[in-house]
Amino acid sequence: MALALEGQAALITGAGRGIGASIALGMAQAGCDVALVDLGEFAAADVLATAIRATGRRAIALKADVTDVDGAERAVAAAREALGRLDHLVCNAGITRDGMIWKMSEAAWDDVIDVNLKGCFAYCRAVAPLFRAQGWGHIVNIASVNGLRGKAGQSNYGASKAGVISLTKTLARELGPKGVNVNCVAPGMVRSEMSDRLPPEVVARAVGESALGRIAEPEDVAAVVVFLCSPGARHVTGEVIRVDGGQCA
Repeated sequence: MALALEGQAALITGAGRGIGASIALGMAQAGCDVALVDLGEFAAADVLATAIRATGRRAIALKADVTDVDGAERAVAAAREALGRLDHLVCNAGITRDGMIWKMSEAAWDDVIDVNLKGCFAYCRAVAPLFRAQGWGHIVNIASVNGLRGKAGQSNYGASKAGVISLTKTLARELGPKGVNVNCVAPGMVRSEMSDRLPPEVVARAVGESALGRIAEPEDVAAVVVFLCSPGARHVTGEVIRVDGGQCA
């Protein structure tokens, strides 16, 4: 089955490293031009955009704080100007500020909700008028299995990702009549700089929970995102696709 993204364009948030960088590469390899949005990892996003351009695809790196709603509008406009169109949005930007609820600060709660949930809202809101007008578009939001099941020490993260899931299902209903597909990918633990900083016993626990006996690679998540943006997923919307190796009970 051909993924057939040639001549299309995508914007990916949190694209400087990890899952976001793999999604940007996967979309480009499927024929898509890409806009890579990042803030803290903007330099890495810029390097990746240069590498993608070397393959013959158009690519631009945009420095933006995803919690800035007006900034989301500007980023979408800049992506359209640079790439000539916009067909796909992938909201991947996310952070963690873990802690048990009785130890969690208000700032830790607000930071995670702002980046993970408000950031997703900001970019979905920014592309909605465009996608509705053109009668076409794919939105893929990156959630987490911990938004489905919860996890001790992650009340802020779990709540933010549960919100992303609900936002996805709502937008699928709102935008579906205009031909826009909105779906969600919920990874389990993924090998990344973030997982590399975790205590070994935490990673071992995730491996033990997995039916496949391993944690995911970023490319495992990216492959599902690319599929959801392809013609093969044209009748899929409002879904939460777990990419967790059977980790989520």
